[in-house]
Amino acid sequence: MLPFLIVKFYFCTMKTLILIRHAKSSWANIGQSDFDRPLNDRGVKDAAEMAEKLFAQNIAIDTFISSTAKRAHTTCKAFASKYNKNEGIILVDKLYHAAPHIFYEVINELNDDINSVAIFAHNPGISELASTITSKPSWIDMPTCAVYAVQANITSWKDFKDAEKTFLFYKYPKEI
Repeated sequence: MLPFLIVKFYFCTMKTLILIRHAKSSWANIGQSDFDRPLNDRGVKDAAEMAEKLFAQNIAIDTFISSTAKRAHTTCKAFASKYNKNEGIILVDKLYHAAPHIFYEVINELNDDINSVAIFAHNPGISELASTITSKPSWIDMPTCAVYAVQANITSWKDFKDAEKTFLFYKYPKEI
């Protein structure tokens, strides 16, 4: 009789995080609250063009998460619209001027069925996170509508913070 051979298979999948800073906001109404500032004309144009570039390069985005601030949400809607996912945007209050640890809280709460997520937020937190997210930190300046992506070979988003992450790309409107 042959002994049973027990083999464990560890199925890993790639989880992709795409960080996107909101597009250029309008300062036309000086008395308007920071939270309620809309995009200016350049911001609207940049958001549409950056969304088109990602989509044309077959960059998958399963889920869209945004700060509730008007400029971030409007930027998110431009991207989600390109992906036909405007109805599924998740708005998260605590992403408004969030520090990196808040981003990790949001990431940690993601459903593991999601393989790629785009998070739309603000500086300085989004630049701080992009700068420290890989094992080879270097300062990443996230200008308006910049897109920064990393990938981790994990099955659960709860493992993302401590996982080894691979840099995928960094794009911004003036570069394109």
